[in-house]
Amino acid sequence: MINTEKLLDIRDLSISFRHDNRRANRALSNINLALKTGEVLGIVGESGSGKSLTSLAIMGLLPPRAIIDSGSIVYCDQVELLQRHPEGFFRAIRGNEISMIFQEPMTSLNPVHRCGDQVAEMIMTHGTIGQFEAKNKVIELFERVELPRPQEMYASFPHQISGGQKQRVMIAMAIACQPRLIIADEPTTALDVTVQKSIIDLLKKLCQEYNSGLIFITHDLGVIAQIADRIMVMCKGKVIEEGKASEILKMPKESYTKGLLACRPKLDGNPKRLPTVSGNVTIPEFEASKLDLKRDRKREKLLEVRKVGVHFQLRGRGNKAILKAVDDVSFEVFSGETLGLVGESGCGKSTLGRSIMGLQNIQLGHITYRNRAIMGGGGLFPKELRKKIQMIFQDPYSSLNPGKTVEQALTEPLRVHRLFRTSQEMFTRVKEMLDRVGLAQSSLQKYPHQFSGGQRQRICIARALMVEPEFIICDESVSALDVSVQAMVLNLLNDLKEDFNLTYIFISHDLSVVKYMSDRLMVMRKGRIEEMGDSEKVYANPQSAYTKALLESIPKV
Repeated sequence: MINTEKLLDIRDLSISFRHDNRRANRALSNINLALKTGEVLGIVGESGSGKSLTSLAIMGLLPPRAIIDSGSIVYCDQVELLQRHPEGFFRAIRGNEISMIFQEPMTSLNPVHRCGDQVAEMIMTHGTIGQFEAKNKVIELFERVELPRPQEMYASFPHQISGGQKQRVMIAMAIACQPRLIIADEPTTALDVTVQKSIIDLLKKLCQEYNSGLIFITHDLGVIAQIADRIMVMCKGKVIEEGKASEILKMPKESYTKGLLACRPKLDGNPKRLPTVSGNVTIPEFEASKLDLKRDRKREKLLEVRKVGVHFQLRGRGNKAILKAVDDVSFEVFSGETLGLVGESGCGKSTLGRSIMGLQNIQLGHITYRNRAIMGGGGLFPKELRKKIQMIFQDPYSSLNPGKTVEQALTEPLRVHRLFRTSQEMFTRVKEMLDRVGLAQSSLQKYPHQFSGGQRQRICIARALMVEPEFIICDESVSALDVSVQAMVLNLLNDLKEDFNLTYIFISHDLSVVKYMSDRLMVMRKGRIEEMGDSEKVYANPQSAYTKALLESIPKV
């Protein structure tokens, strides 16, 4: 039963941002939110809807340019969080009373400190236990959030673990002091479906154990359906719909909410194009059978991976253990197809992708492209093949140089490969590609931080296409995007594949997305291939117990 004690009460909260000594359009308008102890409130909406800004206001972490126009945030019926408080007030509350799981695990952890020490520091800050006890508690937390090899994870630096593992470290940090209020801002975006399900179950259990309140922020209504008691839908800084989770999911009133529900790829059928949301309008789904691009023996074999192994020496005093990140992996990719690659965080997906790109050395086996060795057997990655094989990386922000404009970022590969003689020819090529990925020409002189996540990903796609490649590796290229933006990017990738005769390896932990995109599917587990076959057949009749577990864990509305 949900306790009736009011944990959080937000009334008429409006926030604007100062811009060039002028007040810009409001980012939040008259937000009202109430949360009881033991209750889970799901907040959904696209990027820029005000979800994260609301949570930052609760935490007292608003940026300097933010102006609170009106409203109040009352915690436990007595503490007004928007008032000025003495130094140290929020320091005592954050992590102890109110805890937050931030959206970007890659930038939320300190890169120069070990993961375990960062969690232990917070435990010791808010408690009276010593370093040895704190370490034991951290290892217990790491086990609880299902981090593999907790002792080794404690001693690892953030760059040594995967994105999903970093997110689990952040979750362990958020629950370490048993806070009364947990704010989870996209906490499962970087996680595979099985870990996502276990983390959702863990957060629900913690709310019951500690009688805590949980604000769960996400863009995915499939995820919110698994955890929320109530749902609040936000759009452009306003609350447009609110109610019980069952009512919102089964009978949404607003077209915007209906659009969010429709954007997610379905497992029962493959439309040619995914519906998208534009403002409050949903573009109807065009029901059509998926293009028949199944592997054909007559098709040209582009890539061959044979018995490839990538091994790492685990760090630590006296530790001589070897981690087989990729272990005896063999497969082929044919022209014009999309090979989907799925598996849990840390299974070796991204390591394999980087190996194909020549960005990661292999210890065993060989990789050939058009029968030419690119890795293994004494082969080095030939420069001319870097033009043919491109990669769209997982994090569009960190894969773009923050000090270069869009024009500079897009012309750089043209200069490196000397594809055009004059600057005018290069500029014409850049404009054509920007138009092709749906970005305005006014974007050319802007920097990466001036774009949304979806726009940055479009820039990365344009950069990959600049040199006219024939093979692209998409490494979690849509995992951090809103479902509506994700639908637009997936439609774009399919359009480009048809227009430019591209071949893809599509790496993702989201099985519904991989099913929509892929002709063949390869499932990885602990560095090895668990199952491989035509996508439709694998989904309809999985042969591996592991694949069955992945499919059963997919969140459903």
